[in-house]
Amino acid sequence: MTNGDCFVVLPENCAEGTLIIGRNAEDEKNVNVASEVCFYDATEVLEGKTDGGASAETGGDMLRVILQKPQPGLWGGDFGANERGVALGLTWAAGENEAKDSDSLLGTDIVRLTLAVAKDVDDAVDRIGALVASHGHDNSKLNFIACDAAAAWLVSCSGKVWAAEKLEASFLRLPSGGLAVTTVVNKSSEGLDDAASFAAAHDAEAQAPAVDWCGPKPAGDGTYTQHDMFETLRSASNASSSRAATVSVLSVKGISCHWFTGTPNAAESVFKPFVFAPNPRISPLTQVQAEADLTLLHKLHSQRKPAALEHLRSLELSCVDELNNYFSLQDHASDELDELLKDCVEAEVKFYR
Repeated sequence: MTNGDCFVVLPENCAEGTLIIGRNAEDEKNVNVASEVCFYDATEVLEGKTDGGASAETGGDMLRVILQKPQPGLWGGDFGANERGVALGLTWAAGENEAKDSDSLLGTDIVRLTLAVAKDVDDAVDRIGALVASHGHDNSKLNFIACDAAAAWLVSCSGKVWAAEKLEASFLRLPSGGLAVTTVVNKSSEGLDDAASFAAAHDAEAQAPAVDWCGPKPAGDGTYTQHDMFETLRSASNASSSRAATVSVLSVKGISCHWFTGTPNAAESVFKPFVFAPNPRISPLTQVQAEADLTLLHKLHSQRKPAALEHLRSLELSCVDELNNYFSLQDHASDELDELLKDCVEAEVKFYR
């Protein structure tokens, strides 16, 4: 089961008119399993075989993708973003055990396939719906949150039917635990009964539970920042269940930036940034190497000394300030940011050795 506790803040609340989405991966049984962060160029984003077994072919021009994988060896991911500023997260998945290698698609497959081609969030929602309609497994229940710099959508899927709701609230916490779309349906499968709650009709556990916001709360005055989202995820994290955390800051005219811990429990981790520079190179420390079962980043983080975190938080804050200054002066990422994530990961592990 793939779960995520998601927080989204719409542009009216955010500094510089960005949209910010944050996600804590949640899985008590696999809290010590390494998450991977992988970058795919447009020429390789569809290489390999999906975990559900269905074809990875899709129409349109391919895009570059940064992807977090909830366990080593998966083809797809539970959260990611593409070079067009589309971010997509899986918040809940159930009933997928029978879907593997069955000429269907897992929720993680759908994340990668959608990001490979989606030009904006509306395109992403349509792509998810088309993939579910053609390759959804009968027993699967899936919940996604899709965003670009202008809007956020919730997409709930059951078997081969789906329904999507455009988020109207200025901020929302979307916990794991069930389907999120109920009676407000802005897009859906053909012939769907829009008089009934989608979640109630298709999910025996009913809809995702309502829970309060955590950490700094958006005040409606355009001051909410990525650092506020870091603290929100830290406030919401749980040492016994919270895995890697991610934050995407999506900008209409400027540079979108995606932050990854790559290690469990945001309260005990630091966020490292990635941007779609001309030729991004990310660290091999965020990927499981041959004959290993953990990323080196995960392994060294698990052996950290308490004093390391204080120093790393200071570096994280400096990194945020420096990048915000860069973004205020530039509207596109130059090659000096090609190794941004790599440099930050390798600086982090020096504190663990």
